[in-house]
Amino acid sequence: MASSALASAAAAAQQKLQMIKGERHLFSSSDDNIVMKQTLETHSPDGREVDVRSLLRLIEDIMQRANPTVLVTPQTHMEVLEDRAHHAAVIGMLEALAYPIHRIAAEITYKCTSGGDAHATTIALLHSLSSYAWDAKVTLALAAFAVLYGEFWLTAQLHTVNPLAKSVSLLKQLPDIIEHSHLLKPRFDAINNLIKAMLDVTKCIVELKELPSEYISLESPDMSMAIAHIPTAVYWTIRSVVACSSQIIMLIGLGHEYISATTEAWELSSLTHKVNNIHGHLTKQLDRCHQHIDERRHVEAYQTLVRLFEVIHIDNSKILRALMSSKDEHPLFDGTSKKRFGVDILRRRIVMLFISDLDIPQEELLILVQLYHDSHQGKLERPYEIVWLPVTERHGPWNRDHEENFNRLASMMPWYLLHHPSLLDRAVIQYIREVWHFEKKPLLAVLDPQGKVTNRNALHMMWIWGTLAFPFTTNREAALWNEETWRLEFLVDEIDPMILTWVREGRYVCLYGGEDIDWIRRFTTVLRRVAHEAKIPLDMVYVGKSSSKERVKKAVAAIAAEKLSSSWQDPVMVWFFWVRLESMWHSKMQHGKSIDNDSIMQEVMTLLSFDGSDEGWAIISRGSLEMVKSQGKKLVECLNQFEQWKATVETEGFIPALTNALLPYHTHEHCTRLILPGENGRIQEHVICAECRRPMEKFILYRCCND
Repeated sequence: MASSALASAAAAAQQKLQMIKGERHLFSSSDDNIVMKQTLETHSPDGREVDVRSLLRLIEDIMQRANPTVLVTPQTHMEVLEDRAHHAAVIGMLEALAYPIHRIAAEITYKCTSGGDAHATTIALLHSLSSYAWDAKVTLALAAFAVLYGEFWLTAQLHTVNPLAKSVSLLKQLPDIIEHSHLLKPRFDAINNLIKAMLDVTKCIVELKELPSEYISLESPDMSMAIAHIPTAVYWTIRSVVACSSQIIMLIGLGHEYISATTEAWELSSLTHKVNNIHGHLTKQLDRCHQHIDERRHVEAYQTLVRLFEVIHIDNSKILRALMSSKDEHPLFDGTSKKRFGVDILRRRIVMLFISDLDIPQEELLILVQLYHDSHQGKLERPYEIVWLPVTERHGPWNRDHEENFNRLASMMPWYLLHHPSLLDRAVIQYIREVWHFEKKPLLAVLDPQGKVTNRNALHMMWIWGTLAFPFTTNREAALWNEETWRLEFLVDEIDPMILTWVREGRYVCLYGGEDIDWIRRFTTVLRRVAHEAKIPLDMVYVGKSSSKERVKKAVAAIAAEKLSSSWQDPVMVWFFWVRLESMWHSKMQHGKSIDNDSIMQEVMTLLSFDGSDEGWAIISRGSLEMVKSQGKKLVECLNQFEQWKATVETEGFIPALTNALLPYHTHEHCTRLILPGENGRIQEHVICAECRRPMEKFILYRCCND
């Protein structure tokens, strides 16, 4: 009797399995075109709105909490998730959706238990959801499944600790499922994979619906192509809801035959593959839409920035917010106090924007820090503020090396800076590059208290005159040049105070450079001998070369070891000497000066020409009025012939006598090489030779600074 009952139960279970398997033929052979035609025929939205985003968060919450792994250890409790789904707005929304969700869940249960095929059930559900938009259809269907899925696992999880759950689980034979949970693992893994795929597709559909229409229209190619994929995505997601629901429903009341079946897991995997492919297509289209939107927003932000700089403002607040605070209320970090601030801290102040990448020469930063500190000595308040805007390339990922380099530079800065480079918007970077011509070399853009740009790059003024150039306007620059004459004190400035002392004492001072140590030995030896014979107090200082840092270090070491002369041991002093000369050239060029109409420009060009050659060179000066300069080879030859012009020293003085003695060594045939730093990517079309006044031939030099 017992055996016949078991046989009857087995036959009934087998009949149930055949009903479930009956829909596979349609699944494997259905024509997608026919399916899509039937799907579109069900779509008749009436304009009703559904808060799909909040509903989707609640669905995700249910799916995450209903974790089948608790079957193995039912006494464990899941990690408490953020309770985002139970606030008042969501509860109010659910009051209107509770009945439609319950109705869809009941329809799914009925269709799955009555043996209908999955396609017919899916189309029936689409008819029931015809009044809703596509994103609402799929979200409501997923919510209905979440109710079934959540109730199933709620009973399974509580049956060992709750008497009511235990009784319900007995009626559903859930203890039998728990007992054979190891056999069901492939099934539940397949269900979980499909659930993840359904959620991914639904999120894409919802995100497409939420795209801002002001930046991308429904008619745009990227958007229209994405929308064309949505009906297919909705159909197969709801079809997957039906498949997963069938799996859960059929676990109730079935025995080992269904539990041990593996074909259903394969079927779920096939659906997962299909839905994942749909998700891949949607994701690609969504990415294209986001790129379109980002580009539109970028263009809009750039145009807004351009317009802001074209109008007059009461103060600099709007300009500073547009430049620095689009993503953060407190974008500024104070390098001195180590605190965060909003841009209002700079309101109605003169602001100097120090713009650079993460590859700032250490010498440059050290000098700027020193000048910044000098501007505060003896004053209650600094007349300006500096803000570092770090411009980083966004072609590659931000990695640990970038982070460490940024933090290292930030730790050296006593002024304000953006607390992270990502806060600098792409439109701001474009403006900095296109309007202020930033490329590689740092620049210092000056904004007055109203946010007006008074100088696109005051860094040259800072190097030449320091804070004396305040407020760093073009008019101030012109006024400073009008007061300057070419003299040794201006050339050296505060780089070496000892030289200024020698000048005041009336001593003869020789500055010389180059990297040829053999020439340095010959030159210093012969000049020391001539100075002794001429009975003049002479001091020599080696100032190196603008490039060739390593060779200059070797020359400095040899000069010190052989006691040939004084030299600048600190590389920062050498760097600053040459960068000031380059800055003088840039500044004069900006004011339209040339060697034909400006004596200082001629002197600067001559020294830069000396530095660009492979030879040594020297300047010999006495006081502020007498100065002579020459390339190294000519000067050594002339000094070696000192006996021939020695007599004129007593009558004319050493500097005039040397100047006249050098005249025969200046020939018409010469080769002058001038290496000028690029001014943020711009190249001078015409440069005149400082020696013969003819246009110089232009070449392009690419130089690596890792000497």
